[in-house]
Amino acid sequence: MVGDRRGWLPCLLAGAVFIVGMTGTTLPTPLYPLYQEEFGFSELTVTVVYAVYAFGVIGVLLLAGNASDTIGRRPTLYGGLGFAAASALCFLFADGLAWLYAGRLLSGLSAGLFTGAATAYVMDLAPPGGGARATLVATAANMGGLGCGPLLAGVLAEYAPEPLLLPFAVHLALVAVSAVLLLGLPETVRERQPWGAVRPQRPALPMQVRAVFVPAAIASFAGFALFGVFTSISPTFLSRSLQVDNHAVSGLVVALAFFASIAGQLGVSRFGVARSLPLGCAVLFASLSFLAGALVASLLVLVVLAAVIGGAGQGLSFRAALSAVATGAPVEQRAAVISALFVVAYTGISIPVIGVGALSDPLGLEEAGLVFTGCMLLLVASAAAYLLGRPVRTGRR
Repeated sequence: MVGDRRGWLPCLLAGAVFIVGMTGTTLPTPLYPLYQEEFGFSELTVTVVYAVYAFGVIGVLLLAGNASDTIGRRPTLYGGLGFAAASALCFLFADGLAWLYAGRLLSGLSAGLFTGAATAYVMDLAPPGGGARATLVATAANMGGLGCGPLLAGVLAEYAPEPLLLPFAVHLALVAVSAVLLLGLPETVRERQPWGAVRPQRPALPMQVRAVFVPAAIASFAGFALFGVFTSISPTFLSRSLQVDNHAVSGLVVALAFFASIAGQLGVSRFGVARSLPLGCAVLFASLSFLAGALVASLLVLVVLAAVIGGAGQGLSFRAALSAVATGAPVEQRAAVISALFVVAYTGISIPVIGVGALSDPLGLEEAGLVFTGCMLLLVASAAAYLLGRPVRTGRR
């Protein structure tokens, strides 16, 4: 290791940089109703603006998913911070839809670089024997950062001036602080190569992992699709259908889903991978049922329950899915198989969300949401039935 300065302080500082990077990706969430008023666009446009982020993430995963192993952790994270800063600037100067699309795309590129590089960096910097705790730090930083974004933006939009400017100015300042923090952290990749050495990493699906990959991918798709709907249209639903005009409340509801995901991921250590996958599907099923009830009855308490339960189900099912496919894949193809799972998961953030937006104009937001929940209920139930009939066999817990 270059500059062998491992320990919990460097590990936690890397986690703090991870939080800042992921916070920017969800920062616009409670602000979409304000952008609709400002620029006068439809629900479909809201979902497309949101989904552009997922296309950016998928592009980076396919084209530069192994960047940090090649050029080093710090250069990759600096690249991610650069995209995050550019995204914040797009929102700061936004005077039309084109700026929002550009900001979301840049945010996706930032998240694509951060997700793998920051996770590996946190684990690299942990002291010997601290691998399990470092994994928890990385998980908490990832989902915690995603949860901090809507919470920060919602509070600033509600209680501070310039609601469409101040959240991004604050995030730009946090990005600058993170860049300074990175200067004091050691590089952990010994043999680094130039950017030109980064090669596309194509997903792979070898025969021996296909049986577990299909239900794992379905569960991951459903969990990320639920997150996608919450983070794209729930603020509008809360405002228009429930008359919740407080942006801080809207941000908190979304943040609860991400914070609950951390608790769900911790549950895999207790229940084991084989039981966590079908259990996660069952929890997602319950969350989708609460979401359907919220859409029909227009009750805030049901929206909150759907957020908390859905976050826990997503965390439980996705971490178990990741462990199951990583364990079942051949060592030489493990990274490619994991990339395939992430591509499916992030497709869940984009395609269903756009579908809800497209249906909301002819059907209305509530009816479009019910169509979405019905389709997801069928998917999750199918995955759970398959997993109960053919339990995942793995030696890991």
